[in-house]
Amino acid sequence: MQLGILSEYAPGERRVAATPQTVATFIKWGWQVDIEGGAGDDAGFPDRLYTEAGASVVDGKTARGADIVLCVNAPDSLTDLKSGGILVGFLDPFVNAPLITALRDQGVTALAVEAIPRTTLAQSMDALSSQANIGGYAAALLAAQSSPKMLPMMVTAAGTSPPSKALILGVGVAGLQAIATSKRLGAVVHAYDIRPETAEQVESLGAKFVAAPTEEMDEGGYAKEVGADTQAQQHAALLPFVAEADIVITTALIPGRPAPLLVTDEMVAAMQPGSIIIDMAAGSGGNVAPSKPDEIVNVNGVHIYGPTNLPATIPNDASRMYARNLVALLERVRSDDGVVIDLTDEIVGGTTITHAGEVNHPRSREMLGLAEETTPSPEPEQGDTE
Repeated sequence: MQLGILSEYAPGERRVAATPQTVATFIKWGWQVDIEGGAGDDAGFPDRLYTEAGASVVDGKTARGADIVLCVNAPDSLTDLKSGGILVGFLDPFVNAPLITALRDQGVTALAVEAIPRTTLAQSMDALSSQANIGGYAAALLAAQSSPKMLPMMVTAAGTSPPSKALILGVGVAGLQAIATSKRLGAVVHAYDIRPETAEQVESLGAKFVAAPTEEMDEGGYAKEVGADTQAQQHAALLPFVAEADIVITTALIPGRPAPLLVTDEMVAAMQPGSIIIDMAAGSGGNVAPSKPDEIVNVNGVHIYGPTNLPATIPNDASRMYARNLVALLERVRSDDGVVIDLTDEIVGGTTITHAGEVNHPRSREMLGLAEETTPSPEPEQGDTE
């Protein structure tokens, strides 16, 4: 089995899909590993470390032509991907219709890490969570670095400075890490999430939960999209907390839909000049009305950051976590004969977007306007093997 590891070409992307440690694991499996030259440089993994682990350094075309291709983001060129081969990475499978159509038409089996079920069984493969964890940490550091105030209370001979007030909106993996990091840095932290069960998690980290409207989670464990009345109640309850905050970090996302609006123009106008907002959902429509993806917007002295790839700012550890996620996923499909794509497996089937010239995932099919499949595959289907 030939495994290819690609360099990333998206602007600002510094992660890599495999580390020398995970390459050594693939070699132990008996796989041939080819890595595109320089793929790990930005993450602190030079080619030398990969060759010492047993990989061969190759050009991009060779890496893309492997039986299994690992990437962080979809490759800039699909033409070299092997028909019958497997592509694994962040593929934006519920939004990027042209990419999914192209992968289907080329006969590529696409495993999208965004589609990995959020279950205990799949926890070791959950790349969304591992990268969100790093993103929440990076957001808190960015806010602290950008703020004109110190986060902790300081008692000095020149007087006492009060601690900064931080407000975290959205208490998923990223939000919890942002809370924990802000607390460690010394801020007084409040947090809010539409899901009432997150209150206990917030308080366990030493933060205070904001009393505002809550609703139960959907079947996938995500927050539901709320109606206009509930949203208006949210905004009214959050307004005084936003107005008092020195730092606001927003992390709320609804998979496959625009991010919910949590901070309105009116709320931004109520903040003090010098306040900092980090909108981690800026790339999905934004939680903050004035935010723009990968820009810093200044509204009367309130600086609103819209970073879309915070994990890439800490590429070494982000790559280590992501690479281990991919090893766990590939362990699930590995067999003595190579690889088996078992569409009846709850994890593999849920992660497979395209296979054997078909779009398999229901949400991707819905995106493309395809009719629902009426008969499931009766038997596991074989991927390319050597």
